[in-house]
Amino acid sequence: MFKKILKQTKGYFGRRKNVWTVAKNAHEKGLQYAYRDRKKKKSNFRALWIQRINAGVRQYDMSYSEFMGKVHKKGIELNRKALADLAMNHPEAFKAIVDAVK
Repeated sequence: MFKKILKQTKGYFGRRKNVWTVAKNAHEKGLQYAYRDRKKKKSNFRALWIQRINAGVRQYDMSYSEFMGKVHKKGIELNRKALADLAMNHPEAFKAIVDAVK
């Protein structure tokens, strides 16, 4: 256990890498951060997709909420991830979707 934790804290700064009690606490805290951020990653990506879609539809004089409401009303089965990808990498396809919901 001792060697395992010191091996895992190898790249840490100062006493966190070689003093047992400090290294153990730093390692536990690192695991807590990793757990928390695995959960937070999902909402971070959703926020990024929303920003990208919003930036894409603003070019066509529409707000994000207006666009998403019309997309759902028209029954277009594209999720935010796919819409954000279209807005960033395939603007002509995204424009076709915007024109379809207007």
